[in-house]
Parts: sequence; C-alpha cells; structure tokens
Amino acid sequence: MGCAALLLAWLLLGCSWGPGLPGVCAAALSTATYVLDDAGGLGRQFDGIGAVSGGGATSRLLVNYQEPYRSQILDYLFKPNFGASLHILKVEIGGDGQSTGLPWTFPAWIGRGENWPYDYPDVTAYYVISWILGAKQYHDLDIDYIGIWNERAFSSKYIKLLRYTLDKHGLQQVRIIASDRLWEPISFVLLLDSELHGMVDVIGAHYPGTKTVPNALLTKKKLWSSEDYSTFNDEVGAGCWARILNQNYVNGNMTSTIAWNLVASYYEQLPFGRCGLMTAQEPWSGHYKVEAPIWITAHTTQFTQPGWSYLQVDGHLEGGGSFVALTDGIGNLTIIIETMTHNHSQCIRPPLPHFSVTPQRATFYLKGSFYMVETLQVWHSRLGFESGNSSLFEQLHPVKVWKGSFSLDLNVDEVYTLTTLKTGQKCGCSEPPPPQPFPSNYKDDFNIRNPPFSEAPNFADQTGVFEYFINASDPGDHVFTLRQVVVQQPITWASDADQTISLIGNFQWMNMTVTCDIYIEKQRDGGVFIAGRVDNGGIYVRRTKGVFFWVFADGTYRVTGDLAGEEILMKGLSGVRDNTWHTLTLNIQGTSASGLLNGYPLWENVTISKPSNGWAAIGTRSFEFAQFDNFHVEAS
Repeated sequence: MGCAALLLAWLLLGCSWGPGLPGVCAAALSTATYVLDDAGGLGRQFDGIGAVSGGGATSRLLVNYQEPYRSQILDYLFKPNFGASLHILKVEIGGDGQSTGLPWTFPAWIGRGENWPYDYPDVTAYYVISWILGAKQYHDLDIDYIGIWNERAFSSKYIKLLRYTLDKHGLQQVRIIASDRLWEPISFVLLLDSELHGMVDVIGAHYPGTKTVPNALLTKKKLWSSEDYSTFNDEVGAGCWARILNQNYVNGNMTSTIAWNLVASYYEQLPFGRCGLMTAQEPWSGHYKVEAPIWITAHTTQFTQPGWSYLQVDGHLEGGGSFVALTDGIGNLTIIIETMTHNHSQCIRPPLPHFSVTPQRATFYLKGSFYMVETLQVWHSRLGFESGNSSLFEQLHPVKVWKGSFSLDLNVDEVYTLTTLKTGQKCGCSEPPPPQPFPSNYKDDFNIRNPPFSEAPNFADQTGVFEYFINASDPGDHVFTLRQVVVQQPITWASDADQTISLIGNFQWMNMTVTCDIYIEKQRDGGVFIAGRVDNGGIYVRRTKGVFFWVFADGTYRVTGDLAGEEILMKGLSGVRDNTWHTLTLNIQGTSASGLLNGYPLWENVTISKPSNGWAAIGTRSFEFAQFDNFHVEAS
C-alpha cells in the first residue's frame, strides 16, 4: 500500500496523530471527558513538594564535593526552573545517632539516662528550640515547621509544651507537624483534645500508600505525606514517584509529599542505597548522576508553587492513572497527568494492590475562569523500561484549546504537564567527571582542612561521631586528630550498635592493609579497633561482619569477625595502655589476616572465611573518647 493510500485508510478509520500516541488509532482507545472548573470554588491549598536530607547520613558525601560540582548538584535539586526545583527541604536535628529527618534521635542527656525524650519534656523542647535559634543565628535559616520524633509515639504533653516554648522564644511562626508516623492515633487524639488541636498545624504520615483515614479528614488539618518514596532511583522508582505525587492528593487529600531522600550521597551498599532523587556518591571523582526522579519532580514543581490551589475534581482517569489540576487564582492553570502501570510504579512500601492502566483518550473541558485559555504548553516524559525508549521532561508542541476543550491521547507509563506558564526549562550543566572507584591508596593525617568539630572527608559514621580535634596537650606529631566524641548512647529511633564505627572506602575491596595511629582515652575498659571487609551499617549496623582488630586499655587484644565482638578469631596480650599513641596495622590477603602493633607482628595466619569484601573502618569498644591519626589504607 502506498503512503497516500495508507494515510487515507488511517483517516477513514478515525485515527489521529496525538503527541502521546503517534500512529495509534483513536477508535481503539477508551475515551472519557473531564471538566476543570473553578466557578464553584477551589480545593485544598497546595503546600509544595520536597525531600529529606539527613546531615549525618544520606547527604554525608555531598559536603565533600568540590566546586563547581557541589553547586551543580544543589542546582539540580533546588534552583527554580532548572531541575527538580524543590519547594521544601526537611532536615535532621542532630542527636548523636545515625539518623536522617527532624528529629530522629536525641542526645542521651535529654533523657537523663532513659531511652525516652518525653520524661523531661521541658529539656527536650528547649533542645529543639535551641537548634531552631542556632539555625537562624549561625546559618540564617528560617525553620517553618518542626516535627516531634520520627516514627515513634508522640506525647500530647510534650507537643503542648513545645508550642508554649516556641511562643515564649518569639517563634510563633514555626508550626508543628505531628506525628511523622501513621494517621492514627494522632488524628483521633486531635478530635478529642481541643487544646492540642489548636497547636498542631499539619498531620504528617509516613508512606501512606496514597490513602488517608476518616479521622484525619475530620480534623480539617493540612495532611502531608511527610516521608514517602524511599525507592531505588531507577525508572521504576521514577514511576513510583510520578504516581504518588498525583495520587497522594487524588486519593488522600495530601497537599505535600516529601521524598526520603533528597540525594543518594552515601555509600551505595549501605541500606537503601540510591534511594534518593539523584545520586552523588563520589566526591573523590566529582561524578554525579541526574536520575529520572529529578525530571518527574519537575513536572509538578516547575509549574506550581506553594499557595496555589487544587481544583475540585475527581482526578481518576477512566483508563487508569490520574491527574491533578492547580491554579494560582489569577488565571494560570497547570494540569499534571500520570499513567503509571502497576509493575512500573511500585514503591518500597507499602505493598501496591493490583490495578490496570490502558491507552486512552482524555478530553478536558475548561470552564469558569479557564474558558478563555487558548493555548497550553506541553511537557512530556515516557518511561520506556525494558524497551529503552525513554524520554524525560521534553517540551512538545503547545496544545490548542478550541472552544474551551482539548483532547490528548495517553499511552501507559507517561507523564504530561499542560500549563499556561511558559517558564519551564530543562537545563543542564556540562557533563560531570566520569565515575572513578574510591582511591586504592588513601591517606588522611587529619591536619585540619575543615573546621574543628566537622567530619573528615569520606568517613561515614554509623554509630558515634568522629570529628576533627585539636589536641593542644600534644606538642608532637598528633596535634590534629580525628576524635570519637559521643560518650553516652543516644536516645535513638533505630537499633544502634553498642560500639561506635565509621566506614570508608570501596565495598568491593578484598585484599587490604589498614594502618592507623590510635589513642585510648578511657582507662581500664576502653578500647579501639581498625577493621577491613566491613559489610554493613545504617539500621543493620548491629549485624555488621568483617575483620576487626581490637586493642584494649587493659593490655589485651582481640581479632573478631563481627562488630559486636562475639565471633572471636584470636586473642592475647598486647601491652597497649591508655593515654599513649600506638600504631595498628591490619593486613588481609585472600583467606588470611595478620596484625602488627607499632610495626611488629602481634598476630598472624588467622583464617578468614567471610565476608569476602567490604569497607575499611575505625571505631571504639563503647561510647567513649578515643583518637585516631595518620589513617592509611592500600587495597585491591
């Protein structure tokens, strides 16, 4: 059949060349109409899209990026009309623990020896207020919302005292979000306690699965998905993010969605590796990657702002998928459509019930103040998955609106933004440097390149806090050291280890020699270790395996196959004492390990069966002061 005959047959069949389905017959599509009208009033106010950055965890490696790469990464995340253009940044209040949101852990002294922050609510509230004031004084940061305790029980007494303390310190503008867990029981309690109801501004739920509960709606409070996504940032992760950004409002009336996490800037083999909107885990090379979720975010964030309002419309598409429509109230309209399929949009939690999505034609009728709209700008993403024909955040030809209506042919696994705004951009910096593995010969003498009390580059603390330290009492070779400074186990939301540990290097390392000068400050029961082939961290740190070379202040040593020290491979006398510098060397080759003390063999020929690879590490026997200097690892 010739081209002219083919075209004639196509037209006779009533087919069209839509932007979403070029060359697909409209007669084969399901069709439905949707009305967008603001004449009867507007829906809930949009509060923005954001992400969680844990300063001590998920963004750990970001601070070590050199310019211009660090600024490029931040531009992709926050710069308006550039990339993700996020509206909200949720950050961690430091609490001496491995953590990632605000607040997750608390220093031990708040609980006065108890693993509970609410026994002394005045102390806890004062600690939080001090952090808010410090953020303003030292970093010029204005905190708009404050949380309670990540994914743990809340205390009504504490929330009330927190509100009182905020007001007392002139922080009336800081609003309270609770309880960063589930919709219940906070919603039920707010309905019973009118005083508490007046103090909580937002109900925040984690991983709500796009659903809410009746009690939450009855409170008339803002509803936020205050932590969501938490999914590997490949195209399935992008599909998860596209689906929940729309359906959190369509199904659950949530006006903000906040991703955990902002940027995967931590060693990938740690728990939840690459569960960020983009990836930046190589400060030593400068390499980073702008992942698909960045451009999925842009479909919403570049064409809306907090303070816009949702239109009152059922946003379910008849062929599956969803849409939301928002307006600034002065004539601008933005419509975001997603047609994510079940298998290509599963988030890490909760489980996703089965549903189906099919190609479809959608006709939208614009009424009310939108009736006079003549043209809509179009931005499009297609997640190709197995086919490899993905396209991300590309601008298509504008859609002409004819007598208040337009039609769009939608394929599966697509995202469309149609908007009156002409400000959208897909900007890009020059390509970052190519990826490189962690240096196989790495040294750090900790002679301060960063301010005191900051962290050394590339060390990732899993429990404890390792900081630059000026040892003024040592006039010799150890004036500048790295010191473990947390001396009480914090009030934590997770199961932290009883030991402190900081990781560094390449998880694929098999053979390695780790050398470090160590200084035990705690008498009698103090101790430190250096380690290789360390295989875990984060929320699983208690189960960490590896080869651990310990020395103790009582003059003994041990070699163990785990951080907990339960799998003893060798032990004996070392002569090590507290308050004296010693040099430890751990050599692992194949299935054998040996250790040196001050350059002399202390133990050798210990058989290592597993793990077969992992990071290097340093740490302490307990939460105690100890110092480290002249760290060196050679590995392959």
